[in-house]
Amino acid sequence: MQIKIRRFSPFLALSLVTVISILTSAVAQADRVTLRIATGHPPGVVYAGLMKDYFQPELKRRIEARTEHTVNFIEGYSGSIVKTSETLEGVQNGIVDIGGFCYCFEPSNLPLHAFQVMLPFGTMDPTVSLSIAQEVYQEVPYLTDVFEQQFNQKLLARIADAGYNLITSFDWNTVEDLEGIKIAGAGLNLNWLRYAGVTPVQAALPEAYTGLRTHVYEGWVVFPSAAVQLKLYEPSPFYTMIGFGSMTWHGLTINLDTWNRLPEDFQEILLEVASDFEQRTGSNNLERYENDVATLDGLITVNELSPDVPRDWAASLSDWPKEVAAELDAQGLPGTQVLETTLSSAERHGYTWPIRYQLK
Repeated sequence: MQIKIRRFSPFLALSLVTVISILTSAVAQADRVTLRIATGHPPGVVYAGLMKDYFQPELKRRIEARTEHTVNFIEGYSGSIVKTSETLEGVQNGIVDIGGFCYCFEPSNLPLHAFQVMLPFGTMDPTVSLSIAQEVYQEVPYLTDVFEQQFNQKLLARIADAGYNLITSFDWNTVEDLEGIKIAGAGLNLNWLRYAGVTPVQAALPEAYTGLRTHVYEGWVVFPSAAVQLKLYEPSPFYTMIGFGSMTWHGLTINLDTWNRLPEDFQEILLEVASDFEQRTGSNNLERYENDVATLDGLITVNELSPDVPRDWAASLSDWPKEVAAELDAQGLPGTQVLETTLSSAERHGYTWPIRYQLK
């Protein structure tokens, strides 16, 4: 019997080498992780700046120092991938892996998560605001679980804002001075204006400068860092210290499919860095608050108000927390529980409400 010896053609040999090379490359790069990270806000907004300047480099540093993995980021700040109102959905659908966003732009999907906004004139200390929020999330697991159960993502961090005040194109001293004036805000904080007789306008910070310059509205409910970084003082030269409160109403989330693909040691460090990032949103905002107010004071008029003014404003809002809690309860959400827990937690932290809101 004659045995036929089949010889490899040069083309087939080259093809095998190519396949082996590709497989070897894939194995070599298996530990290289690329994450798309995005927010609709510019890095001039404190939490977005912390995402870019702290969360990203710190995650990369710890991962590469303690594991065999490497980390690279594809950045999408200032709405370059997802806008402020698109981030939750963008993470859900995997357009981005990690997103930071304000719950104010998700009134239908996350109607309860802006719970501190439902209790205005709370603490102006963002570290206390964050501690209160952490206690409420611990008490009410729904606030965390809903991201995985309904939106295909995992909550990595809660994000605190500095205390909110009011920047305007004109001077004012009483609530009556603002009646009928168009003032911008985002989401639920528009109710701070509406119940006091001010005309609220839904807006987003990336468009704030243009809106103020073109008199679409005459003011913004805003924390001082945004007023400085976005130069809102140019069209609006009056910053009034009304003290609406510091709100923990942003979140940093990761797509659940992305999370499940990450190695266990990577997940552990990611949660660790996210926890540190969460704390920094409180401490960083606290540290820079006075400096930002001082910067504004050197550029425009910064007004201090009589304590009677925020007290009167809070009194004008006294029925709203009860109303919104009842609306949330009717939707099957723990509205009254969350707001009552928030009120009590603030008091445990030593805060005295100008008006002690009654929910029942």
